[in-house]
Amino acid sequence: MKEVRLNNGVMMPAIGFGVFQIAPEDTERCVSDALETGYRMIDTAAAYFNEEQVGNAIRHSGLRREDVFVTTKLWVQDHEYDDTLRAFDLSMKKLRLDYLDLYLIHKPYGNYYAAWRAMERLYKEGRIRAIGVTSFSSERMQDLFLHNEVKPAVNQLETHPFFQQREANAFLCREGIQHEAWAPFAEGQRDIFNNPTIKAIADRHGKTSGQVILRWLNQRGVVVIPKSVRKERMAENFTIFDFMLDDDEMKRMATLDTGRSPIYDDMDLPTVRAIGTMKIH
Repeated sequence: MKEVRLNNGVMMPAIGFGVFQIAPEDTERCVSDALETGYRMIDTAAAYFNEEQVGNAIRHSGLRREDVFVTTKLWVQDHEYDDTLRAFDLSMKKLRLDYLDLYLIHKPYGNYYAAWRAMERLYKEGRIRAIGVTSFSSERMQDLFLHNEVKPAVNQLETHPFFQQREANAFLCREGIQHEAWAPFAEGQRDIFNNPTIKAIADRHGKTSGQVILRWLNQRGVVVIPKSVRKERMAENFTIFDFMLDDDEMKRMATLDTGRSPIYDDMDLPTVRAIGTMKIH
C-alpha cells in the first residue's frame, strides 16, 4: 500500500474507502468488502450516520487495529469546546475504538476555533493521531493555523477533473498539509465517466475512466477516498498503481478544469445556512 507522511510523521494510505451516501444498512457489508479488497483506510463522519456500521466491519475483519487507518468528522452543530469533546466520545463509542487516526472539522462554519482547540487537547492526550479539516479555503486554513498550536495535518477538499483546486494544492504543499480529495468522481456530475478526454487516456492504458481520475489525483500528490457499493468497482478503483500518466496526459487532464464546483457553491448563502444550521442529533 502506497502511503504519504503527514506533517507530524504519521503515515496515511494514499487511497482509502469513503462511505458518504452509503445507507447504514449497507455500510457494514461495503466496508467489509473494501477491507477484503485491500483498502486500509476508511473515511466516515458523524453526519453520515454510519459510524457504528464502520466500526462493526473493522472489528469483524480480523485485521489488527493498527493496520486500519480510520477517519471520522465533527459536525458543525458540535463546534463549541465541550460539545466537541462530547461528540468525539460519541463517535468513539459508535466506532468502538480506543483511538482515532484522523479527526476532521467537517465544515468551516460556526465556532470552529473552539472545536479546534478541543481537538488539539484530544490530540495531545493521544486519543487522536492526527487532526485536520474539511472544505476549508486557504484563507481560513491559514488563519486557523496562525492562531493555534497544532497545524492541521490534512485538508479534505472537493477535488476532481472539473474542479482541480490547483491554487489550494500549491498552498497546501507549501505549508506541508496533505491534500485529500472528497468527491474525486465529481459525484458523477457532467457525465464524468464518459468524458472524451478521460476516456481516450483510459483506452490508451487499458484502464477505466475512474482509474485514470484516481491515478491523476495520486500523481498530483492528492489522497483519494473513492466510494462504491459494488465489490468489483472497489477492486477497480484500488488498482491504480500499475500505470502512470505521462506529461502530455497530465496536461490534457488539466484542460478539464472549470474552476468551480458542479456539486454545490459554498459561497451560496442558502447553502451555507442549510449546512450551518443542520442538526444531526
